[in-house]
Amino acid sequence: MIDFSKVTTPMPTPETAHFFQGTAIGELRLQRCDLCHEVYFPPRPFCPACGSKAVSVFAACGQGRLLSYVINHRPHPAFEGPYAIAIVVLEEGVKMMSNIINSAQTPEALRLDMPLQVVFRTISDDIVLPYFEPVGGDS
Repeated sequence: MIDFSKVTTPMPTPETAHFFQGTAIGELRLQRCDLCHEVYFPPRPFCPACGSKAVSVFAACGQGRLLSYVINHRPHPAFEGPYAIAIVVLEEGVKMMSNIINSAQTPEALRLDMPLQVVFRTISDDIVLPYFEPVGGDS
């Protein structure tokens, strides 16, 4: 179980403001280079593939697959019990580190390549963060 009130609150910057504005309205926003069409995450003001500053922001579909994870058993103020730290590959092709929620935190429940969907949780008045859960709810 996650105590969302104890999650460390990120500090948006001018480069990440669009991302947090999106999460506040339930959108997972990514960037795409207008020159080479590379889609990327995390947010930055230039394309990591070609260096172009001509980039656009768009809403991702919010679907992905579990690429890798570790189940952490060490104490954390925001997480009760074991919790999964995961790398999710979004349908748009980018990888995102997040947590898997609404699922048993066991190897039996967290299958590699399992379909995931984004869910948003309010952390503070200003911050909403994306997490992922198995498609169809609890596994």
